[in-house]
Amino acid sequence: MTPSKRVPSLTIAVPASLVSDTPHLREKTLKIGLVGRAAVIFRVDEILVYPDLPDQDQKRDSELVYTILSYLDTPQYLRKLLFPFKNSLRYAGVLSPLRTPHHPLTKRVKDLRLGDFREGVVVKFDESNSFMDIGVERPAILRGKQFPPRSRLTAKITSVHQGFPEVSLAKKEEINIYWGYGVTVSNLPMGRMVKRGSYDLVVMTSRRGRPLTEVASEVGRRWKRAHKVLVAFGSPREGLNEILERENVEINDVADLVINAIPQQGTETVRTEEAIYATLAIINILT
Repeated sequence: MTPSKRVPSLTIAVPASLVSDTPHLREKTLKIGLVGRAAVIFRVDEILVYPDLPDQDQKRDSELVYTILSYLDTPQYLRKLLFPFKNSLRYAGVLSPLRTPHHPLTKRVKDLRLGDFREGVVVKFDESNSFMDIGVERPAILRGKQFPPRSRLTAKITSVHQGFPEVSLAKKEEINIYWGYGVTVSNLPMGRMVKRGSYDLVVMTSRRGRPLTEVASEVGRRWKRAHKVLVAFGSPREGLNEILERENVEINDVADLVINAIPQQGTETVRTEEAIYATLAIINILT
């Protein structure tokens, strides 16, 4: 069964220090990969990486999280084109494949179907057309459009004539199935980021929050009325209460709901990736 697009759209916010408690790049890669897998399992549309330690330079941490998550979301046939080798991807081989609709397994032109969507990258262009790698033997022709090489585009198959595929640019609203996630790095700390966002519903996770079982009906009711939802998570060392306190912001001033998805947790701390799975699994049932 093909997964449908999530309505409302769902963004999750994770801290730049997501893997600060993990010393080796291999384990960092694995942990970030778990977040990417959680995102596609629960049909997250965007992963937002926010700075949680304003007195530190977190650019390197943010770039690592961004690069690995973006690499993971990119179909395998496009990765060499879009991600020249860099040290941060040294252990990319440990990442589990996503197996989402935008990561198709078909590699032959003859298996393409009219109306199929494919992610592609422009490999060249002439005076009137662009030619895209869409993961089959021959580049697809995008007529009447010129894009520079390495441009990543979403395409719709419009013709397969004598083994030569033609495509058009796909509009976002055309795709009614789940099509992976985008990754955004915010320069704003959590409180300011939320205030500037256009979210209809902001859900923050906290050990001090109300048990999710107690607010299940409220979550479901608010979710149905929303168009854009944000679910935010704390860091390996600090919860959102502590992170927001550094901005002199109270969590209830920026959150519509503060929930605890793991009441009576049996361990002192719940890691960010563990909180993501636990929270989104319950929300997925409720909504």
